Amino acid sequence: MAARRAGWHVYLLRCGDGSLYTGATNDLARRVERHARGKGGRYTRSRLPVVLVHAERAADRGAALRREAALKRLSRADKLALVARGARRRGGAGGEPARGAAGVPRAAARRATPRTAGVPGARGAREATSPGTRRRGPPGAALAGRAK
Repeated sequence: MAARRAGWHVYLLRCGDGSLYTGATNDLARRVERHARGKGGRYTRSRLPVVLVHAERAADRGAALRREAALKRLSRADKLALVARGARRRGGAGGEPARGAAGVPRAAARRATPRTAGVPGARGAREATSPGTRRRGPPGAALAGRAK
């Protein structure tokens, strides 16, 4: 993949547990390297190693962030189809782990359960959620310090 080109990019990483991470950056090579060292996003830190499986150029920052949001809304199956289309265009993905029929690394496919796959917060969930969707403490904790 041409990771050295300047400009804005949207990318998909396959994490060590088989999940997919979507991001946008203006320096793709540096960002992927930071993810690989465990200094990237919080989601990828505990799911090393990561492999860049898809990247797209964007016209500017706004276009990159809109495309990132659109990719995050896709189902896991749609993301895997996007990755597969890109791999076919490049003539295969050398160095990738062995994949099952769904394009998921075989080891990860054995761990996923249909009931919880893709359900944020569920044990075995395979998709990242944005930080704004997670709870930051018990309900009402923000109101505890207020005078009545």
